[in-house]
Amino acid sequence: MRLPSARGPVSAALIAYLTGESTTIAIDADPDDDDDLHLTLFTCYELAYRGWDGVDDAFEWDPEVLRLRAVAEKRFEAQLHDLVGAPGPADPATVPAVLRELADADGGPSLSGYLRGRATYDQFREFVTQRSVYHLREADPHTWAIPRLGGDAKAALIEIQLDEYGGGQTPKMHQELFKQTMRWFDLDTTYGAYVDVAGTRTLANNNLMSFFGLHRRNRGMIIGHLAAYEMTSTQPNRAYGNGLRRLGGDPVATAFYDEHVEADAVHEQIAAHDMAGAFARAEPERAGDVLFGARCALALDALWAEDLLARWDLRTGRMALAA
Repeated sequence: MRLPSARGPVSAALIAYLTGESTTIAIDADPDDDDDLHLTLFTCYELAYRGWDGVDDAFEWDPEVLRLRAVAEKRFEAQLHDLVGAPGPADPATVPAVLRELADADGGPSLSGYLRGRATYDQFREFVTQRSVYHLREADPHTWAIPRLGGDAKAALIEIQLDEYGGGQTPKMHQELFKQTMRWFDLDTTYGAYVDVAGTRTLANNNLMSFFGLHRRNRGMIIGHLAAYEMTSTQPNRAYGNGLRRLGGDPVATAFYDEHVEADAVHEQIAAHDMAGAFARAEPERAGDVLFGARCALALDALWAEDLLARWDLRTGRMALAA
């Protein structure tokens, strides 16, 4: 994947360091601009996934990179606490029920309803473009949790992930199914092709998964994140599939969304009870982390949807005024 263009002084310093243009990351200040912050974090995190073209793999554990990443993560974590509150203790026995309450109470803007009934071809295409940053590596951030769990929670997570990875059959992997949707929109299916045009909220959603998944101390949070995703997936994906059919999408183009309708109806029960519930019982001191991870997932996703809908509304308004 090609390195992205910098979005501020901190990401610029990081990219210069990774490309050998400088021998140190000569930035002491926090990346206080959200766009700069999240590109910085995304650039650091990608070193732990598939890496960047022309960048030595050794940079994944480079002290300068890790120092900068720690500073950026500290600021991101503070933002999360401001958004949903800090993690606190929770009764392990209530975790599945509270997750259900959070999922049912999700009051974010109805992006799925808009895409189902009103979105234009170009708007749906933009939605797919932004989502590609995650969906082309779908399941990978949550897989980091597997070696950090044991017993029932581990088995349940693996059961979910097996479906995500197509049961070992490449064409059925969700990452591969999403490429079919992208091809219908004539989009580039290369991994990470649209990082440069990804919005700040898109990067933040991806960074949240990486921040939770790459830190062992956050293992409860990545479990809660996955549970929230699985428990709020079925209805939106049904709407996405129907919206794409409204625009003329064929069964190949809609297969990604149709697969999620079927799979996630089962996954939500596994995620809430067999995975999150079992984890909370096994590590009761981290039960609150599970709920924190779920709250963060829902809150950031709602902000992303709100931002996308606002951009579309603004463009529509401008076009109406011009007419």
